[in-house]
Amino acid sequence: MNLLVITRHGALVDRLRTAFEGAGHAVTHVEDQVQALATEAWIDNHILLVDAAGDPLDGYRLCHLLRGESRHLFQNLGIFIILEAPPTDVDLLQLEKSDADGFLSRDDGIQQLLRLLGPALGGDFVRASGPPVPILAAGLRKSTLNRIQGLLRHFHFDLHVHSLLDIPAARTDLNASILLLGIHPDSNRTLADLQFLRDEGGMPYVMLLGRPPDDALQRKLFFAGVADWLPLPLSEPRLLHGCRRALEYLHAQRIKREFEQQIGELRERRVMLEMEAASLRSEVLTDPLTGLLNRRAFDQNLQHAIHQWERHRRGFVLILADVDHFKLVNDRFGHLVGDQVLKGLAQCMKNALRRSDLAFRIGGEEFAVILTETSLRAGSEVAEKLRRRIDQEPIQLDGGQTVFPTMSFGVGAPDGDSPLNLFHRVDQALYRVKNAGRNGVEVSEG
Repeated sequence: MNLLVITRHGALVDRLRTAFEGAGHAVTHVEDQVQALATEAWIDNHILLVDAAGDPLDGYRLCHLLRGESRHLFQNLGIFIILEAPPTDVDLLQLEKSDADGFLSRDDGIQQLLRLLGPALGGDFVRASGPPVPILAAGLRKSTLNRIQGLLRHFHFDLHVHSLLDIPAARTDLNASILLLGIHPDSNRTLADLQFLRDEGGMPYVMLLGRPPDDALQRKLFFAGVADWLPLPLSEPRLLHGCRRALEYLHAQRIKREFEQQIGELRERRVMLEMEAASLRSEVLTDPLTGLLNRRAFDQNLQHAIHQWERHRRGFVLILADVDHFKLVNDRFGHLVGDQVLKGLAQCMKNALRRSDLAFRIGGEEFAVILTETSLRAGSEVAEKLRRRIDQEPIQLDGGQTVFPTMSFGVGAPDGDSPLNLFHRVDQALYRVKNAGRNGVEVSEG
C-alpha cells in the first residue's frame, strides 16, 4: 500500500516511515498542497494525509477537488486531515463538507498512527461511494436509454433524460458535466445542436451515440466540441470506459483550473509583497523631513559607486554640503522654522539636479550629493550652480518671514580611495570653505 503525506511537519513523516515502511508500505512526502496539485502526486496512492492549513491551498480544498466529479476515480482513496491542535466545530464542519475520512495530529506517536491508519493500510478500508454522478442524455431512442440506464445505475451513474433545449438548465440544476447525445440523421442538425450548447453557456463533455458518418463530417463534429464517440450497436464495456474517460478528463480540467487559480493568487500576492517591500525599503532609506535619501542610503550608494569605479572606472563626484550658521536660524526663529528651511533647501537641490543624481540628508543640516558619470570639473560646476541658486533664492516661511540661507560645498572624486577616505577628503574641503568664510565651493584634488 502507498501512503502520500502532504505536510510541512518532517518529524511526522519520520514517524510514519518508522511505523509503516518496515511492513512494506511506501511513504511519499510532498511539502505543500500546490506542489501536490502540480504533479497530481496522489495517483497510485491508497492513503493521503494532508495538512489542514495551507497557503494558498488548504487540505480541505484539496480533498474537495478529489471528491468532485472524480470521486469514482479515487473512491477508495482514504484522505485524513493533519491538525496542529484538537479539532474544533469548524474543523468538523469542514471535514464533512470536504468528504474527508478523519483527522490525525501532527504530534501523534507511532502507536497512535498504527491504530488510526493500520486498518486502512491493511486493506480493510472501504469508503462510502457518495452520491451518484449525474449524466445527461438527449436525442437518444427509448430502446437505447432502457439498455444503458440500468447499467449506468449499477456503476453509480445517474442518467437524466431531457430535450436538448432543457440541457443548459439541467446542467446547472444537477451540476452535471457529461452529456450523451444522439446523432441526428441530418448531421447538420447535430452541428447546430452543438452550436446551441456552446451559445447557451459552454460545452459539457459530449459523447455522441450513433453510427459514424464519413471522415470529413466526423472532423467537423470533433472541431465543434464532441469529446468522444460511441458507435451503435452500443458496447456496454465501451460505454463504461467512455464514462470513466470523461471523469478523468473532467478531473484533469478541474485540477488544471485550480492550479492556475492558485498560481495566479500566488503571483498577485508576490506583487503585493514586492510593493510592500519596496515601500518599506523606501521608508527605511528616506529622510522623513526632507524626502531626500538618508544616511543609510548614502553609505550604501557611496560604497556601490566606489565599487563601480574600481571595476569599470565609472567616474562619479561626491559633494558634501552644510547649511551656514544654521544654529542661528534655530535660535532666532525656532526649530519648526529650521525644519521649513531644511525642506526648502532640499527641494531646491532636487530641482537643480539630474534624475540620475542622488541627494541625501546625512545629518542635522548636512547634505550630500553623488553625481554619476561625472568628471571632477563638471562636479565642481554643479556645486557652484547649487551654491548660487540657494544664495539667490530666499525661502519664504509660512509666517510671512523671509530667510536667506547659504551653503558651503566640498567636492571630490575617487582616486584609489576607500569610501571612508573619499568622504574624509571631501569633508576636509568643506571644512576649509567654512574656515574661509562660508558660502563657497572647495575642490579636493585627491
